[in-house]
Order: sequence, then C-alpha cells, then structure tokens
Amino acid sequence: MSTDTEKNKNVVITKTARQKLVKARAGAVQLPKIVGMAFGNGGTDADGNVIAPSDAWNGLSHEIYRKAIDGYSFPEDTVCRYECTLTEKELAGEEISEVGLYDEEGDVVCIKTFSRKGKDDDIEQTYILDDIF
Repeated sequence: MSTDTEKNKNVVITKTARQKLVKARAGAVQLPKIVGMAFGNGGTDADGNVIAPSDAWNGLSHEIYRKAIDGYSFPEDTVCRYECTLTEKELAGEEISEVGLYDEEGDVVCIKTFSRKGKDDDIEQTYILDDIF
C-alpha cells in the first residue's frame, strides 16, 4: 500500500504484513491471501479529526465488523484493487471511519482511516482499497 500520495493519505501497511512479506520473498513462508475487509468506527477522535494509523497497530482502533471481499482487480500492473460492499442492513446506523484488509490467517495487513461515513439502512456502500507496489 502506497502512502506517499494524497490519494493514499492515512493508509499504512502493518508491521505484521511487512514481516510476512519479507519472509515470503525469502521463501521461508507462503504469503496468506487477502480474504476480507474489517470495518471500524475508531478512525477519528472525539472532535471528528482523522487519526493517522500507525504501522505498529495490529488491527483497527475499534473494529465492529468483518466481511469477505467481493473481489479484486488489477487496474495497473502494480496495483491490486480490493472491493467490499456493505448491504443495506449491514452496519446500519454506524459511522464508519476506518477499514482494513485482513488475510486468511485473520491478521489485519493494511489500515486506512478517514472522516466518519454514516451508514443508513436503505443504501449499500462499497469500499475500495488499492494495494500499490
């Protein structure tokens, strides 16, 4: 996940993910695939200011839901785009302010924080995270 552009502000690859990547590149382990997206409401402080995530975080600040990803695509040679859609009833009434990708071992490997997004019970919301190399 690239964190050097405005588009990717407040996005981090967790230390856990980087440890898995370096071991997989050496052939010591197989890299577990991304299987889902975690949602939380702890991405802002009490005043609504976005909290920058730290790569030392092992998960979201306040995770409230996990869901399997809808799928992924490769919009560029070095980008994998993950998508996850919340149905009308999922997280209705919540204010989502953080999302993360998790792998098949259950580890959160990427975290993005943002301003609160209200979730009504009559709309779907699709979240997209780009894994950029």
